[in-house]
Amino acid sequence: MDNNFLEKYKFTFQEKRILDEISCDLKMWEEGTLRDIWDFSLEEKYEGKKLKKELISSVRKRYENLKNSPSDYENFRNKVHPHKIKIEEQQKSSLGFGACPVASSKTRCCNLLTLDSVESCGFDCSYCSIQSFYNEGRVTFDKDLQKKLDAIRLNPNELYHIGTGQSSDSLMWGNRFGVLDSLVEFARKNQNVLLEFKTKSDNISYFLNHKNLPKNLLFTWSLNPNVIIQAEEHLTANLDERLKSARKIADMGLLVGFHFHPMIYIKDFEKHYGEVFSKLLEMFKASEVALVSLGTLTFIKPVIKKIRAREFKSKILQIPLVNASGKFSYPLDIKRKMFKFAYQSLKPWQKEVYFYMCMEDKSLWKDVFGYEYPTNESFEMDMKFSYFKKIKGLG
Repeated sequence: MDNNFLEKYKFTFQEKRILDEISCDLKMWEEGTLRDIWDFSLEEKYEGKKLKKELISSVRKRYENLKNSPSDYENFRNKVHPHKIKIEEQQKSSLGFGACPVASSKTRCCNLLTLDSVESCGFDCSYCSIQSFYNEGRVTFDKDLQKKLDAIRLNPNELYHIGTGQSSDSLMWGNRFGVLDSLVEFARKNQNVLLEFKTKSDNISYFLNHKNLPKNLLFTWSLNPNVIIQAEEHLTANLDERLKSARKIADMGLLVGFHFHPMIYIKDFEKHYGEVFSKLLEMFKASEVALVSLGTLTFIKPVIKKIRAREFKSKILQIPLVNASGKFSYPLDIKRKMFKFAYQSLKPWQKEVYFYMCMEDKSLWKDVFGYEYPTNESFEMDMKFSYFKKIKGLG
């Protein structure tokens, strides 16, 4: 913050803290400086404490106007800063296997089980929550993964949906340290498990080079328009690379799916997201697609703090953050607008593809999909039955 510029106003510590946070955000968003939104004309109307109050009020109002408007990436120029990553295999005391770490009874949740075969990610998405959970710059593989997977005891009479992409990208590492060998073998031995690989990469060479893969593998890509991928999803594959990889997997007779999570409220979002939805309808049949999930930016305070501390260029916090079941996210009306557009844009798939919202307010379901689930358990069971029915249809 320009201390010389503010020195004459003799702001209190708390007032300086507020202005400093706004100044940092403006710099991060590439929306100018504090001076650019400063109303110098107020000095002609007020003085003393009243002047300071009006100045801060004016700055806050202009700052909030920026947050409440769709983010404009047209002239946003972001420089990707390469980051060093230490990759190592570790002897871990236990396998990270259990309930999804962000599961909550406050939102409609599918009760996904997660399997942390790798911890921490080599991509650098500006909004990522993984950065608040693991040691930054260190990626760890479980040295005894195969042994721990063999020790998992599952009920043969139950269906399981297990995701491998919550603590790291599922595919970016390929078969390093034999991780994919172990996971594919686990799926082969447990046909009542739907094992999901969620990714933003195009690294599918392992699967292209293996025949007779088990049908209970699900490959899902997190998607966004290229304007967001280029600005916020650093080091990841671009949109076309992701879709081409998904097409190759589908050509192998394996199920694919697509996560629009996070959807980001940007200027002309209908145009940008509409182009992605059109590509999906052109490239894939509904029979090849297991799921489409919808969700948006949701932050906990430590992640917001981490993002601001990085001092990089990003518009990811340029949104109207409101309380969302103890976290911070878009207001419901913006979410409703984005999700409805997505669902209606993919109308040809609605009867054959399973659509759902990930960790969103229960009230959105009826408005967006025209139906809702009374409990998380009913959501979970309907999802599983849909997926396994589709697996049987693969032949």
